[in-house]
Amino acid sequence: MIMRATPRFEDVAIGTELPALRKGPLTTTHLMRWSAAMENWHKIHYDAPYAQQQEKLPGLLINGSLKQQFVMQLLKDWAGPEGWVWKARLQFRAMNLVGETLSVWARIVGKRQAPAFGLLDLELGIVNEAGVESTPGTAIVALPYRDGPPLPYPFVPPAAATVRPTEGEPR
Repeated sequence: MIMRATPRFEDVAIGTELPALRKGPLTTTHLMRWSAAMENWHKIHYDAPYAQQQEKLPGLLINGSLKQQFVMQLLKDWAGPEGWVWKARLQFRAMNLVGETLSVWARIVGKRQAPAFGLLDLELGIVNEAGVESTPGTAIVALPYRDGPPLPYPFVPPAAATVRPTEGEPR
């Protein structure tokens, strides 16, 4: 992994797309390793005959928690060592199967200023190579101001009353 410098709040514009994170093609080995790490032994992730014959699935399913990890990797890597992924929400709307290559995407849709740092609102998701969106979601990432202090660790969310939209930015 290449550690990039943390972007500064002032340098990021609404509409900015984060560089996509590609994963795959995902194999049974990937799923087995993830299942072992998570201690999730449901056979739909590693036993193809069971998944297809017993559960009537089209194949082995990529774990939802693995897809969550892919999203967090994209956000964490982009925010850098001084940024903070505050919140993320995902919806699992379609299955992803072994053999697929997944692309995680995110786009900045809002900016808000807190007293000590800025907050970015993002739309995000996971699509396969056929363009099927399986995992739409949202996130909030905190970034330091250009001349501001580092973000607190552990991260302390701002009080709602102290957060305001960035001037000149659409609401």
